[in-house]
Amino acid sequence: MSELMKAENITKIFVTSKSFIGRKQVTTAVENFNLSIEEEKPEVISIVGESGSGKTTIARILLGLIKPTSGVVYYRGKDILKLNKTEQKEYRRNVQAIFQDPYAAFNPLHTVEHSIEISLKKFGLANDSASLRTLIEESLQEVGLKYNEIIGKYPHQLSGGERQRVMVARAFALKPKLIIADEPVSMLDASIRANVLNIMKDLKERWGICFIYITHDLSTSYYIGDRIMVMHRGRVVERGLTDEVLTNSLHPYTRLLLESIPLPDPEKRWRIKTDTFGSARTELETEETAKGCKFYSKCPWRMEKCKTETPILRAVSKSEVACFLY
Repeated sequence: MSELMKAENITKIFVTSKSFIGRKQVTTAVENFNLSIEEEKPEVISIVGESGSGKTTIARILLGLIKPTSGVVYYRGKDILKLNKTEQKEYRRNVQAIFQDPYAAFNPLHTVEHSIEISLKKFGLANDSASLRTLIEESLQEVGLKYNEIIGKYPHQLSGGERQRVMVARAFALKPKLIIADEPVSMLDASIRANVLNIMKDLKERWGICFIYITHDLSTSYYIGDRIMVMHRGRVVERGLTDEVLTNSLHPYTRLLLESIPLPDPEKRWRIKTDTFGSARTELETEETAKGCKFYSKCPWRMEKCKTETPILRAVSKSEVACFLY
């Protein structure tokens, strides 16, 4: 099988100046991230973790919106930062994005179909108004929207679920190979979430589109994902098949994430205190804390070596886990 996209040893470090104390703060947002996506194997790859775990940074790097500090993202074997104009155009068409806020993604001064028209015209997929209308109608129908009910409306005239589905339709209209969806359902009601997730599953199965699904919600990643990568403070701590990782989790962080999910029963208490987590970036990164396992301070099974040595991903059972317990 040929690789559609490959991320190789991606690291992103942000440096911010702290003038009032004359020091610089260094944050390693992503560290040694690797990912491979086969072109002939449509799947949904979930990247999960808390706020500050590096998920959105990964999305922006894969989309070519920011440069990694080190490492390379390849598209069909070529560095995405070294593509020529023709190759860039192909990459932009085949790698689309769906963002968290369905309202911010649209220009409030234009009708919603205008944003789809721009994309179709830019990539030369419609030669006349008739073919343009046909493609827009087909893409809206694919996400459960009727052309006559959407045409001519502005973003504020649609519900949040409708705007998100139009965003999916805009990405689908270009018939991409990969869609990177960054928290696409986090701002939607539960009933609408299921609808959007089902649309994504349908696009994968019927059109062979791969998805990178970025989320903090383990339940939706379990519902939609084929593979899963669990991130903590920029590092992948566990990865494998979604069913295997979430039903037989190995890393202490993955286990605690699962235990922190509230049970839908008022008679049963949470199995873990809510103050165990918080943001993954609550602790400032120093030369000292950059060493060892970044989950050390909160891990109930920590060992002395975890404080000074960095665990690497190793094959354990049917998954891979970065933990000295194994």
